[in-house]
Amino acid sequence: MKKYFLILLALFISNCTLNKVEKTHGVPYLNEKQQKLILNKSNKNDIVNLLGPPSTKGSFDNDIWIYIERQKTGSKIYKLGKKRINKNNVLILEINEMGLLAKKDFLDIDSMRKIKYSDKTTTNVYSKNSFVYSFLSSMRQRLNDPLGKRKKAK
Repeated sequence: MKKYFLILLALFISNCTLNKVEKTHGVPYLNEKQQKLILNKSNKNDIVNLLGPPSTKGSFDNDIWIYIERQKTGSKIYKLGKKRINKNNVLILEINEMGLLAKKDFLDIDSMRKIKYSDKTTTNVYSKNSFVYSFLSSMRQRLNDPLGKRKKAK
């Protein structure tokens, strides 16, 4: 019995590793690759060959390409496996009408912390008397009781 236990223990210990597991999402080594891009010389084909297809294109303008690199590792054992972000890089490329790279912005995790965000919030414009509210309420009521046979609350 001890022999089987020792073999099982040896297998378990041999599968453990001291190397940290790194999970990379997006384009690896984005900082080094973006340095090879030259303004007004690199075109769309050069960008796609070097970085691949963009993670996202601009919502309003298709000539803005966004590339992302994010790397997470497991933290210390006393933090119960919570992941820690090592890299969080974003590359924003603007391409002109001739297909050449016009502007590039590289943001790393430190420069993102310096960005100021607005504290303003938007308010809801609808009220209970609006047409949209009454229409959606009637639709909800018809979905909940399609035949109208449910008892009404007194």
